[in-house]
Amino acid sequence: MKETVCIGTVGAGYAAYLHGNGYEKVSGINVHLKTVCDVNQERAADLQKRYRYDSICSDYQQMLNDPEIDVIDIVTPPVFHINMVKQAIQMGKHVICEKPLTGYFGQPGEENIGLNVPKRAMYEKVMLQMGELKAVIDRSHSKFMYAENFVYAPPVQKAAEIIRAKNSKILWLKGEESVKGSTTADAGLWQCIGGGSLTRVGCHPLTGILWLKKQEALNRGEDITIQSITCDTGMATHCLTAHEHRHIVARPVDVEDIGVISITYSDGTKATIMGSDVVLGGTKNYIEIYCNDTALMCNLTPTDILNTYFLDENGLDNVNIAEMLPAKLGWNKAFVSDEIIRGYLGEMQDFMECVVYDREPLSGFDIAYDTTRVLYAAYQAAEEGRRIDF
Repeated sequence: MKETVCIGTVGAGYAAYLHGNGYEKVSGINVHLKTVCDVNQERAADLQKRYRYDSICSDYQQMLNDPEIDVIDIVTPPVFHINMVKQAIQMGKHVICEKPLTGYFGQPGEENIGLNVPKRAMYEKVMLQMGELKAVIDRSHSKFMYAENFVYAPPVQKAAEIIRAKNSKILWLKGEESVKGSTTADAGLWQCIGGGSLTRVGCHPLTGILWLKKQEALNRGEDITIQSITCDTGMATHCLTAHEHRHIVARPVDVEDIGVISITYSDGTKATIMGSDVVLGGTKNYIEIYCNDTALMCNLTPTDILNTYFLDENGLDNVNIAEMLPAKLGWNKAFVSDEIIRGYLGEMQDFMECVVYDREPLSGFDIAYDTTRVLYAAYQAAEEGRRIDF
């Protein structure tokens, strides 16, 4: 059994800090944060300083060549995921991959691809890429660990425990992640993200819902599959004047800023997933579960652990109250132990244990594959105005 798991992180943006917060609290296993790789060395240095990585580099191959590193933690933009995962697996490394697994990012010469490239063609290309990656993973002895925090969020894990204990039948799942948009200009471009609000934020409740339905099927010994998908997407903010748009930061160019997916399962049950960039008031994350004998509400944010009221913001410059709020004045629901409540600690604890004890993660390649498959089938359904049957 390994005594220490050595980590190399590629990408030093926002998600790397979420992972770092999780690594800090892993218990029972020694985690050695060795190298940060990023083309922006200043950003890499900031991450190194915050979490005490040994070194930084700008060459991904250099990090892959380090025999001491056991796990490559990929927190780059999704356009790089497939190739980076393949390279790491082929070098014998275990891989943690941020969401989404992959997407369609365009071919040379394509412009405004979200408006001009048929979603059917995108779906076929993405399925081909994922099939090739699956073959690489299947031939290896490496573990692929999908960093979807919704799966590991304590309320979702507790809900799964209750469903198993009661042998409940899930009739309808409803989930949402909504924000006021992303401050990153790339978020408005399909070629950078591989989709809009559904891909960027809606993928979280989607993966959580797919995982929960799988837990029900396993517990009851049933074979439950996705039967069909419908979807509706839009660019709601395009109707706004510049003045009306001032509070919403979403600037979609060729991506949706609001989307709703409806899944019908082979047992006749349903799931509804919403992802949007048009919701003010802070980040909204939840999954609701309606069963034959119980109803469960999983609120990830906002939580009701600590309510704050401020008349001014004196002394609060470096105090994080809540995500996506423009000010800290008045009443707010503060984020408390966010890395725990939203599942970042849980996923890193599970991933480290998988490496040490040689077991499979709760969130692995199958759920990453299914999430991307559903997303791109949904985009095709929305564009063609019809139901997509699996």
